[in-house]
Amino acid sequence: MALRFARRVRGQPVKLLLAALRLSTQQKHRLVQLLHAFDVHALGGGPRDVAELVLRSDQARFPSVEWKDSLARRKANRLIHGSIALVQRDYLKLLRGG
Repeated sequence: MALRFARRVRGQPVKLLLAALRLSTQQKHRLVQLLHAFDVHALGGGPRDVAELVLRSDQARFPSVEWKDSLARRKANRLIHGSIALVQRDYLKLLRGG
């Protein structure tokens, strides 16, 4: 996949990717969410910000007691941790096709 990227940058023709290496619509959506969550977190945002901006959840406005047990908080925390891992090292799996 890295070779394909390099060819594309150089303006050389690139063949279609093998079906086994293509990302599904769901995988693409997840990657976009992870990168968006990373941007929010890198700018100083916390789980509430990720829940509101990335997940578009109304639960981000819950009082602290309710927010602590909310599904949106758990999802936001998973997105933050997953996004950090993706940016730091897991992107290599994408380049290898895994």
